[in-house]
Parts: sequence; structure tokens; C-alpha cells
Amino acid sequence: MSLVEKLAPHLPYLRRFSRALTGSQFDGDRYVRTALEALVAGDTQINDDLTPKVALYRMFLGIWSTTGAQLEKEAVDGETAADRVRRLTPRSRQAFLLSALESFSTEDIASVMNVSVSEAENLLATAESDIEKELRTNVLIIEDEPIIAADIESLVEDLGHTVDNIAATHSQASDAVAGKKPGLVLADVQLADGSSGIDAVEEILKQYDVPVIFITAFPERLLTGDKPEPAYLISKPFKPENVKAAISQALFFHSK
Repeated sequence: MSLVEKLAPHLPYLRRFSRALTGSQFDGDRYVRTALEALVAGDTQINDDLTPKVALYRMFLGIWSTTGAQLEKEAVDGETAADRVRRLTPRSRQAFLLSALESFSTEDIASVMNVSVSEAENLLATAESDIEKELRTNVLIIEDEPIIAADIESLVEDLGHTVDNIAATHSQASDAVAGKKPGLVLADVQLADGSSGIDAVEEILKQYDVPVIFITAFPERLLTGDKPEPAYLISKPFKPENVKAAISQALFFHSK
């Protein structure tokens, strides 16, 4: 099996990971593209002693750590040094996303980040502590499956947030935001009445600047790189840690 065949199945999920790290599709995909270009050029290599996915993510974070500063956007007017630093992702958050979003074991996280298992455990503990300090907000859930909606509501409330509304259709979502601006939107992609969660979110974003997390059973369909795609994506069926990781990153990058 060629290197391309080994790595190809994992690239959509690497893009998801990179987007979560950066908080945007554009920057996330740019980091992945830079890493792959370095691999093709021979500037970096894949560790054949590791599984393809672990080796790919390890190579990516190696490129991230050496080129990230060069790839950061130019400072905008009025932006302070602290604002730029805020766009960077601490290693503890990298570890947390590897665990919660990508389902790596602690041992694999240690391999990906090139640290000891004990250090990986410490990074995960630090991330958990940081998450508890995130700003709490009010949430709109767009989900047509009552059981899934209830699970998401319970999880969101356990994290300290408030669920204002649960909408099962595009029109219900529109009515919900007409009454109150949400601080965060969790949206399914395909709704029961045939309407689109993506369309509902696009309408919301025309009115309000809020972070959005999409939920879908087929994440690879939204991670092709061919068109505008969500920065935050949760796969169904999801684990509570998946939701926690995505919410943490979305609020971190959107907060002022």
C-alpha cells in the first residue's frame, strides 16, 4: 500500500482537527496543506513505526510547531500582542482535542505530541481545568431527533450553559432567534421536515455573529475542502467529550 493510500482515509479528520485548532476553515486547511507540501517535498517524514493516523498527526503537529508563527495572520489595526497570542492553541488544548475530538488514547497522544505518557496526562488535566473557566453562554439547539436533542441539552447544561430553545426545523430556528440572540448554536445538518440546518445557520449568521457547531452522521461529506465548510464538526454518534471539546474551542476563539 502506498503512502497516499495509507494517509488518505485520515485526511478529512486531520482537516477537522486543524480547523478546531485554528478556529477557522481557511486557516485550518492552510496548515494541513503546508504540512502535506512539506511531506511531498521531503522536508518532513512519516514515522513508519507508528500507525498511519498517529504518524500523520505527529507529522502535522511537528510542522505546526515549526511554521505556525510564520503562518499567523498579520496583525490588524487595533490588535494587541495579547490578541495574537490568544489565537494560538496551547499544547494542553492540542492534547484535549486529540483525545476528545479525535478519540486518541493517552498513549497515542503522547506519541503524536512526542511527549511522555505522564506529560500527556498532565496536559489533559490542564485542559479540563481550563475548560471549566470558559465563559458560560446561552445555547440554541437545532436538532429534530428528540432523544438526541435531550442528550445535547443535558450535556450543555452540565457544562454550565443555558439552553434557550430546541428547534426541530429551519422555521423553528428562525422563530427562536427572533426572540433572543443565542451565544452558541449547535445544529444538525439534515432536519426531519427536509429543511437544512446549514440553511438555518446561514440565516442566523446574517443577523448575529455567533459561534456554530454542526452535528452530522457523515462528517466526511462536509470535509472535502471544495467549498465553505464548518470549522466545528461533531460526528454522530457522538461522545460527551466530543461536544465538550468543540464547545470549548468555539467559545475560546469567538470570545473577545
